[in-house]
Amino acid sequence: MPRGRLQSPSATSGLGKIYVFEPEALGQHKDELAVALREARKQVGLTGDRLAARCGMSQSKISKIETGKVLPSTTDVERILFCLGVGKERTADLMALARLANTEFQSVRASLRRGLHHKQRELAALEADSRHIRFFLPLMITGLLQTPEYARASLANFPGDHPQAIAKRLDRQASLYNPAKRFTFVLTEAAVRWQLCEARVMAVQMGRLASLSELPNIHLGIIPLGKYVPDGPLNTFTIYDERIATAETFGGVIMMRDPRDVAYHLDLFTFFERYAVFGGEARGLLESYAETFRAVVL
Repeated sequence: MPRGRLQSPSATSGLGKIYVFEPEALGQHKDELAVALREARKQVGLTGDRLAARCGMSQSKISKIETGKVLPSTTDVERILFCLGVGKERTADLMALARLANTEFQSVRASLRRGLHHKQRELAALEADSRHIRFFLPLMITGLLQTPEYARASLANFPGDHPQAIAKRLDRQASLYNPAKRFTFVLTEAAVRWQLCEARVMAVQMGRLASLSELPNIHLGIIPLGKYVPDGPLNTFTIYDERIATAETFGGVIMMRDPRDVAYHLDLFTFFERYAVFGGEARGLLESYAETFRAVVL
């Protein structure tokens, strides 16, 4: 279904309230959530053991949640509040807090301060822990698919140690050849053909995409510009298994762990995937794009 018919769980608490917050505040509410849940339990006079029994959780998990050692999912928080009999208005407030705690914003400014190579390490760790990674790419080819020259061009406008960052990015590509992992890439034609580099480099990049699409664990599709798609792409996003969804903006990356946010992005991905062409048809498009770039060189 078109995205407009999907109810994004990020906008409201479920009771019609809309919460506005600064991006930098995301992911910084774990301790506040822990204190609020501990106080809610004490207000109804339950011990940690009794609450654990009601929720079907271990006492150890309840203790770690209340001391901030474990970040509970929004599903966990919802179950705890239900078992405590917390009222609707307070539940709405605490669920909003849980959503903030489960969503993190990594700003571009912070990434540049730490160094571009650190971001590559973080991505490598996410990829190492995932079995199936899905990429929706409306305007640019992602790092796992880039040739070294394309990778260099993609970082040209960022300050920092480019050779080290590019080396780390290319190291990540080894995971593409791990048969235990699955990758699904859905790119728009605009993303594939956006001329970030010289035409000769772009022609090589087309060949790289076509070659990778032949691997049995890689499902690479292209949404052609001439294809009718009853909704528009807004941003790049990536889904790691059913655990984490990330959305990229010019200002940074939003990381979402709330199961409802992940499910929402899975629905979006399935929607766009239906309009992509795969296999030989995708490789045929890539070859035609490569020929266009080669013609420019000639």
